[in-house]
Amino acid sequence: MKIYCLFLIATLSVLNAKAQGLGAVYLRCEYKENPVTDVTSPRLSWELTSKENDQVQSAYQILVASSAELLSESKADLWSSGKVPGRATYQIGYQGKPLESRQICYWKVRSWDKSGRVGQWSKMASWEMGLLSKSDWQAQWIGLDLNHLGKGKTYHLPPAPYLRREVFIKNTMKKARLYVTALGLYEFSINGKKAGDAFLTPGWTDYDKRVYYQTYDVTSSLKPGSVNALASQLSYGWYAGYLGYSLLVQNPVVRAFYGKVPLLKAQLEVTYQDGTKDIFTTDQHWKAGQGALLESDLLNGETYDASLEAQGWDRVGFNDKNWKTPPIYPDKPARQIQVYPGPPVRITQTMPVKSVTERATGSYIFDMGQNFAGIVRLKVKGVKGDTVRLRFGEKLYPDGRLMTENLRMARATDTYILKGDPQGERWEPKFTFHGFQYVEVTGLKTRPDHQTLLGLVIGSDTPKVGSFETDNSMVNQLYSNIDWTQRANYIDIPTDCPQRDERIGWTGDAQVYVKSATFNRDVASFFTKWVVDLNDGQFENGAYPLYAPAPSLRKTDTFSPGWMEAGIICPYQIYRAYADTRMIVQGWPHMVRFMDFLEKRSKGAYVFKENAFDDIDPKGGFGDWLSFGKKTPPDMLASFYYAYCADMMAEMAEAIGNQKDYAHFTKTAAAIRKAVLTHYTDSEGRFKTDEKAYGKGEGYVDGALGFTGHTQTAYANAIYMKILKETDTGKAGAYLVELLKANGGKLGTGFLGAKPLLPALSASGHSDEAYKLFLSKEFPSWGFEVENGSTTIWERWDSFTKEDGFKYNAAMNSFSHYAFGAVCEWMFGNAAGIRPSKPGFETFDIRPEIAPDGMGKDGINYLIASLHTINGKITSEWRKETEKLTLKVTVPVNTTAHIYVPAESPNHIQLDGKPFSTFTNAKVTKQEKGYVIVEAGSGAYQFSVSQ
Repeated sequence: MKIYCLFLIATLSVLNAKAQGLGAVYLRCEYKENPVTDVTSPRLSWELTSKENDQVQSAYQILVASSAELLSESKADLWSSGKVPGRATYQIGYQGKPLESRQICYWKVRSWDKSGRVGQWSKMASWEMGLLSKSDWQAQWIGLDLNHLGKGKTYHLPPAPYLRREVFIKNTMKKARLYVTALGLYEFSINGKKAGDAFLTPGWTDYDKRVYYQTYDVTSSLKPGSVNALASQLSYGWYAGYLGYSLLVQNPVVRAFYGKVPLLKAQLEVTYQDGTKDIFTTDQHWKAGQGALLESDLLNGETYDASLEAQGWDRVGFNDKNWKTPPIYPDKPARQIQVYPGPPVRITQTMPVKSVTERATGSYIFDMGQNFAGIVRLKVKGVKGDTVRLRFGEKLYPDGRLMTENLRMARATDTYILKGDPQGERWEPKFTFHGFQYVEVTGLKTRPDHQTLLGLVIGSDTPKVGSFETDNSMVNQLYSNIDWTQRANYIDIPTDCPQRDERIGWTGDAQVYVKSATFNRDVASFFTKWVVDLNDGQFENGAYPLYAPAPSLRKTDTFSPGWMEAGIICPYQIYRAYADTRMIVQGWPHMVRFMDFLEKRSKGAYVFKENAFDDIDPKGGFGDWLSFGKKTPPDMLASFYYAYCADMMAEMAEAIGNQKDYAHFTKTAAAIRKAVLTHYTDSEGRFKTDEKAYGKGEGYVDGALGFTGHTQTAYANAIYMKILKETDTGKAGAYLVELLKANGGKLGTGFLGAKPLLPALSASGHSDEAYKLFLSKEFPSWGFEVENGSTTIWERWDSFTKEDGFKYNAAMNSFSHYAFGAVCEWMFGNAAGIRPSKPGFETFDIRPEIAPDGMGKDGINYLIASLHTINGKITSEWRKETEKLTLKVTVPVNTTAHIYVPAESPNHIQLDGKPFSTFTNAKVTKQEKGYVIVEAGSGAYQFSVSQ
């Protein structure tokens, strides 16, 4: 009995030790859960949990097997990493046996904690290999040219091609995979059921260089021992439809820029129990026709005549004898076909109608209550031939009319023609999207209700990782506006706007906002995709383009300082947020080419003097786009960015072990700073320029007042990019505050100046001034937009006012433009104080800047922010109370935080209600400028500071 009891106690002790060990959760491969990939050494990651504080991983082991059964027995026939010492839990490349096309890999992981206790194995996860070689593709490109139809006075909108085929599936089916792509857009179905839930597939690329495909597990959609129907609708999309500016400049070449006919390539592979396989491909056995989808365009919308529906066309038994055999189209040898690497574009949310207003004209205005990108689902009853037309807009005129002038030539109209079903009809478009809050509906024969329309929010399905809340309603609305604008514009690529005839991936907007984007959403795989687009668009001279993908929409669209640097800044920010060095390695030749381009363009002087870029643009490029007053010299900003890029290149070179380039770019950065300060500063450290070299700035947007180096934008960027000597930062900050006061305490910055403005004020000791700008509701400010009813970020500071309405013409007045939302970087990094000190937030700082007192209801008394990093969730919360400040921090497992507690000494601090000196897992490292710096391992901490 004693032996038994001792054995039981020992067993319970072991189990208890395991229960207290590290748990591995959220297993991902290439940033996705259970994905399909064609990366031959895919990267694995996981997060750790623990019931104990101050825990780190001391080692891990990964097992990868070819079957779930083998893995459940911990038999790793593909790879066993062995016990690997260290804290790594992400960016771990597979190092097992070479993987083959179609192979499914099952994996799990376990971790040892700091005491050497091993945790339990994680739950099983998997990834599946796509088609790794072009020779794996037996399918051919097929399509149907309907361009002779749909020609109108303004728009050429031919019908959508329909494609179908019936195939027999044997009774012993084991599994089935569908590989499908298109030149254009596709929706594929089997026996009438849509494959997957993605939208706007396969996405936008430089189709001459690469096209992506999706993989679907369609095992449950097929009927074994029976004939099955394969069907697909095609649309023109970015490949053959209208692209940005195409209508504005009336350039017919940018409709059907890449090709005239949308094409489909699909391959259904059915594996049977005995290991044999049937492969059904797009080829001459398919049939092609047309149906109810009469018009289909991303910018212009869809027209659907339900009375023309070919009933059952996507099911078995449809009579397609009158349909045509689609032609086979040749492939381009240089075109790569790859697995789509980004997050799928999906319907991510539904939006119920907020209100319905009848107009005197008989039309109705539906208010969705939120500006967003997407479509609507229509529910309607009527007789055959009734036509319901839906027009979309972001704003209303004061008299209640829909404002559509800012759409320019984008028609943004969906039309549904009823078939007369007495049970009612439901319809939503498939191959378009709009940016809107309001929908004008005409043609209804009965009064609608709130269920007539349902908003469907569309965007790249980037997981939500950030939250930001205060006791200030304006600030909360601002954060909501920022996130909604990001969602509306991250649709396969980072567009500038979702509503007008543009919607392209402007690089200037993308680079100023990318860091903010990482605080709101997990954008790792999103930028994995778009940085490839950016590299594909690089010019022969090494410059990155104005937008990517990069079709030549206008002859003047080449490159511009502040835009072209996106090719360096975006990979760098992804590296900082996710510790992603593979993106750096793969893009390094492109980035080095760009730096070589800058060096050659500076003619060895390491500075861009006045008019250095006048050969591409008389104004020197876009500069600080949409700023007020005198303009910051674009060549000065180009020089700042040159130094900034050299710094990032040096850091990235070191990260990938390239010591030669690290030394080169470190030296280059120093040479640039010296040259810039010599040319662009006076003896007092003020920024200057030769204003005569620029003339009056005629032709500059909004009518420039000439150029000067002494601007808010110049000092903000110089401080942010560390152009100045550290000892001169305070002086530059004083000049910046002086300029703000001279401008009535208001900002005057544009796209390139708004992002660094508040961080520069904070960095130079003027946090209170930063808060004043942040909390201002006067024009121009972020709060001004909120006060004027915005639910998204505007392109202009004064796109609309309650008093004056729409100040600007339609040419540039987007109400969903994320560039000025880059203030989000300061909100998380300064107000909440969450900053990585190592890539991936392995170590990080919590250094909150507490809002100043004395602002009453317009101030901030508490702030709660969180960020789910690749290591886990970080929280930073501060609250001002009577004679006390409370700071709450959560530190994820396997990380270390340096918490800057706003206090004069440790004696003023209590931790979790007890004297700070009693704790062992949090220690004071030093004191600095009103902060006590505490180093803490994983856990939750509550600091109370007596005032």
